Amino acid sequence: MSGFVHLHLHTQYSLLDGAIRLEKLFPRLKELGMDAAAITDHGNMFGAIDFYIKARAAGIKPIIGCEVYVAGPRGRLDRVARDDYHLVLLARDKKGYQNLSYLVSMGYLEGFYYHPRVDREILKSHSQGLIALSACLSGEIACAAKRGDKETARRLAREYAELFEPGCFYLELQHNGLIEQERVNAILREIALEENLPLVATNDCHYLHAEDYRAHDILLCISTGKTLDDPNRMRHESHDFYLRSGEEMVRLFSDCPEAVENTRRIADACNVDIEIGKPMLPQYQVPEGHDLETYLEHLAQEGLARHLAKIPPERHSIYQERLAYEIGVIRKMGFCGYFLIVWDFINWAKSQKIPVGPGRGSGAGSLVAFSLGITDLDPLPYDLLFERFLNPERVSMPDFDIDFCQDRRGEVIQYVTEKYGRDRVGQIVTFGQLKPRSAIKDVGRVLGLSFGETDRISKLVPPGPKVTLDSALAEEPRLHAIQDEKPVYREVIQVARSLEGLHRQSGIHAAGVVIAQGPLWEHVPVMRDEGGGLVSQYAKDEVEKAGLVKFDFLGLKTLTVIDNAVRMVEREGRTLDIRSIPLDDPGVYRMMASGETDGVFQIESSGFKELMKRLKPDRFEDIIAAVALYRPGPLGAGMVDDYVERKHGIQKISYPHPAVEAALRDTYGVIIYQEQVMRIAVDLSGFTMGQADSLRKAMGKKKKEEMEKLKARFIQGAAQKSGMPEPAARELFEKIEKFAEYAFNKSHSAAYALISYQTAYLKVHHPVQYMAALLSSEMSKPETLVGYIATARDMGLTLLPPDVNRCERDFSARDGQVVFGLGAVKGLGDVAIQSILQARRERPFASFFDFCCRVDLHKVNKRAMEALIKSGALDSLGASRAAMSRALDVAFEWAAARQKERQSGQCSLLDRFEPAPGKSASTEPRLPEVPEWPEKERLQGEREALGFYVSGHPLQRHRAAAARLASATTQTLRQAVSRQGGRVADVTLVALVSAMRERPLKNGGGRMAILTLEDLAGTCEALVFSREFAQLETVLKSGEPLLFSGSVVLEGDDEEPVAKFRVSDAQRLNEVREKKTSRVRFRVSAEQLSGERLHKFKAILDKFPGPCQAFLHIRLPDPMATTVLRLPAPVVYSEVLEQEVDRLFAAKVTEYQ
Repeated sequence: MSGFVHLHLHTQYSLLDGAIRLEKLFPRLKELGMDAAAITDHGNMFGAIDFYIKARAAGIKPIIGCEVYVAGPRGRLDRVARDDYHLVLLARDKKGYQNLSYLVSMGYLEGFYYHPRVDREILKSHSQGLIALSACLSGEIACAAKRGDKETARRLAREYAELFEPGCFYLELQHNGLIEQERVNAILREIALEENLPLVATNDCHYLHAEDYRAHDILLCISTGKTLDDPNRMRHESHDFYLRSGEEMVRLFSDCPEAVENTRRIADACNVDIEIGKPMLPQYQVPEGHDLETYLEHLAQEGLARHLAKIPPERHSIYQERLAYEIGVIRKMGFCGYFLIVWDFINWAKSQKIPVGPGRGSGAGSLVAFSLGITDLDPLPYDLLFERFLNPERVSMPDFDIDFCQDRRGEVIQYVTEKYGRDRVGQIVTFGQLKPRSAIKDVGRVLGLSFGETDRISKLVPPGPKVTLDSALAEEPRLHAIQDEKPVYREVIQVARSLEGLHRQSGIHAAGVVIAQGPLWEHVPVMRDEGGGLVSQYAKDEVEKAGLVKFDFLGLKTLTVIDNAVRMVEREGRTLDIRSIPLDDPGVYRMMASGETDGVFQIESSGFKELMKRLKPDRFEDIIAAVALYRPGPLGAGMVDDYVERKHGIQKISYPHPAVEAALRDTYGVIIYQEQVMRIAVDLSGFTMGQADSLRKAMGKKKKEEMEKLKARFIQGAAQKSGMPEPAARELFEKIEKFAEYAFNKSHSAAYALISYQTAYLKVHHPVQYMAALLSSEMSKPETLVGYIATARDMGLTLLPPDVNRCERDFSARDGQVVFGLGAVKGLGDVAIQSILQARRERPFASFFDFCCRVDLHKVNKRAMEALIKSGALDSLGASRAAMSRALDVAFEWAAARQKERQSGQCSLLDRFEPAPGKSASTEPRLPEVPEWPEKERLQGEREALGFYVSGHPLQRHRAAAARLASATTQTLRQAVSRQGGRVADVTLVALVSAMRERPLKNGGGRMAILTLEDLAGTCEALVFSREFAQLETVLKSGEPLLFSGSVVLEGDDEEPVAKFRVSDAQRLNEVREKKTSRVRFRVSAEQLSGERLHKFKAILDKFPGPCQAFLHIRLPDPMATTVLRLPAPVVYSEVLEQEVDRLFAAKVTEYQ
């Protein structure tokens, strides 16, 4: 083994600086014959536990350290000076590890100013158990030495040595090829001799191999936002900060062998033993007279008693036995406190009317959890297994993932923080990584490529969370071909390969919260989030391995939707307990079977709709199964087809042995759930539930050795318990093994199926309230909102447009209609909305000027007012949008003057009288008399303000033509492919171009375009390649409705492929209609045909002579009678003709054929 030990080493946890991956570090250390190494990342301990566990697994001694930042003379609390210096700290023992964790934590909590900083004061009070190295050229002593100030360097060395225990401060030498480093080394060696201080050799490793220098140099540019050719960028002038071998270090320090020998002495002195995986639960305070065990049992029995009131008496003993069994297991495993902690914050949330999910994950299989109200689904009717959640034969922490209303999740975390102490509760860090596509874009930018070039290369990488550049290169030949175009393209891909997967930045885990017995920093290093709360520096897996218990507080938007819908129902005086609705409602299953499930949780995708149409569910178990089956594995394995065909009698239901029928009966003999695998092992082969859970886990993780043992036990048990022959048992085991790969957690599927059912029930029985709540949840996403508005209209619901005299912030239900939410108006923030609602509480707004006068114009500014006008929210004030827009400046000046007078008490006598309801003040300025905006401008304004059209749609008048000419809509492109088979289909589409992004080709030979197309159904993206774009650019930019021709290609996985539309042609819809129209029909009632109106009608027709035969259909008072007149003069197809006739009769009367 090498005598040298690397004690100064930066891993991937030195964000965008360290380029050493742990999975590659330890094999390299072994290759170099090294048996120990330290981790010393910049200012943090993010990687300490990860490093410790992986080092131990590789047979390498881990030394836990950090290169901290030491504040200058003003100390860590100063926020003026930026003079911080580097110092390497290594933990010698358990106390040293605790002190290191404390120092690094306080660097963030108290000393953060550009960097997390400590100072000499805190170092002195927490130096026990630590070894310190004076660090690189950025160390304080080295900085003085660089300046040639040996005396200051000597004084600093003495002062630092006094901060630490005797013999625990080392002067650090490096040989990195830098001239100034050699000067510093000489001074440090002199000081060491004069002050009797030990020396130590390091290499400040930032990358693994010498040839990684350039990739690391590019990484530094990514970190600082610079390009490689920027002369002022940060760089390491040396190429030598790699993981040198022991032989290299011995040779480099041949004139100072003790510096190398001291690395071994330090490594031998550092013996930190971290207890991994032993959970430390916070103490839950129980009422007097109880301990944790008795209080848990008391609460569980109390809750079960309430439930048993709804259960037939003959089944009570089954529940009591199951509860007693579960409580016994929980007690034995020591988890009573955990259950009580979870019960407490869920109970508090429910008491505060904060929506809580019915359950998530395997926790829904626990009757104790159900009795406590942690979950809402009785596990017994659905055969949900407790052992899937808590295996009595394998001690591991239970894990409740709890869904809360997304809007109020923070309140629950705040409650927990206040209950256990702000210093004992924290969230958990996460790390964003350089993904393949982003790595290509970042490296390309650093190397000077244009956005178009990097975008082109990155898009050759297939999408998907598990894709790497190596897998992409194996799959995509164009990634190889593009490297031959330019040498720099090859370098981009090669460097991106070496950098992908490195940590880019830290973030906060979306759900995880940890609670400690004492201050959090006594257990793990911490930092702060933007709100000042504590955050563990260890990620979710590592924080649990360090002993803290993680609780997941997830935010689920659907719970907010359900809660808002129920509140709207109850505001109308009706009672609705969503947790008590019947699970056998025929209307719900009819709606699901129809596929009209837009807005229903989990089952609204087009693929899921098709599944529901085939499945035709008629019981809750079908929804549970569908949630479990609609995944790539089961879809690809044919399990969906088996289930559907067996349910409907197309396939015969069969069971491999009578003993497994009970486990498979509900799924028609198809193995869908992990719980079924467990139940088969118990019923057929005599496994205990704990052993069956071990089998389930081994199958899921494909543990071969364990599987072989369990297979033998399964086959032997099947013969002994059930008399099943060995060949049949072996065949069954192998079949189970195959399906177990796809088997899903039934507890999770059942809990989430319940949420799906609840949303479906609300949509069927309370459609107005549910759609209002659903629309409110999507106000920030116009594309989604327009789809749900179309759904609401398809359901026959009336959507009242924006109106400041009627609307609230959110969408609401009133008199059987959905009322628009002001929060959906772009540019109108919550502050402006609150001002409007507050002013309206006095009385309705009577006029445009009255509105301007009464709202706070600092909050409802001109931009907000323009948005209100364009959206139509001021239409009820009796003025046209054009007039209000023209009068805006005058209105603001007049209203501002009135508000100023009112504040100064200078109102006139007339001003003191409020106008009667619906009347405006007589002193208001007059609105200008201007024509109202044309329909096109009005609709465009609505789109600007809302992201979609409200009072109409530019394609509305073309609805019939679109139905004739188009083979698909923006929302049915996938189905169009399915109808034609394969993954490609030719389609036609009637749509508007609502957005366009042009991209120049790298060779300068043209441009391509990415379009957003919009029709009455929604939006989609379309691609126009350069040749087609050159031909169609004028048409595409015309702003007119167009008829598109092209092909749809399905990309991505089979479960939810993405439909990509590629345009081959586009024509103006009017021109197409003109060519194809042969008849025009005008449908009016007899009452509409006054003499004057007939005269005007003829005058309009005379202006548009043409080839189309015209007919007048007159509806007579008898509803069954209509007279059809063939008009003498034919007309031409014209949108203007249509608009003028429809305006004359104040209705849609024109129809082209």
